[in-house]
Amino acid sequence: MNIGLGDRRRTILLIDGDSHARATLRAALEAAGFSVGEAANNHEGERTALRTKPDAILAELMMDQADAGITVAERLRTHGSEIPCYILSTASEVLMGSIGLHEIGIDGVFLKPVDTAIVIQTLKTRLAPRQAEAGRA
Repeated sequence: MNIGLGDRRRTILLIDGDSHARATLRAALEAAGFSVGEAANNHEGERTALRTKPDAILAELMMDQADAGITVAERLRTHGSEIPCYILSTASEVLMGSIGLHEIGIDGVFLKPVDTAIVIQTLKTRLAPRQAEAGRA
């Protein structure tokens, strides 16, 4: 089943320095009907997001610099992007900096190891209203 309108599949951009984590999440998302793009660091992720305009972004919090996932979300917001951004992180990282995440454009946090069923259900639920709005336009 495709997630989207007609033949258009919703696209998720995965930004994570761990290639194994990206591959695991990519396989689950594709099996659920999403198209998936990948980036290995925050700089590549920001460029890819601006170029491809994915429907949502899943970004590891700690990559090539501290708070890299948050930095991507903040920079995209300065470019006027409204792409939903979700952070992938360990519990200790989230507890250190969870205050104010929504204010800087973070739509949610998924704890590692990621439960792919929860990620998929969240994305389906959060992206569904955008599908309904697009159908009325």
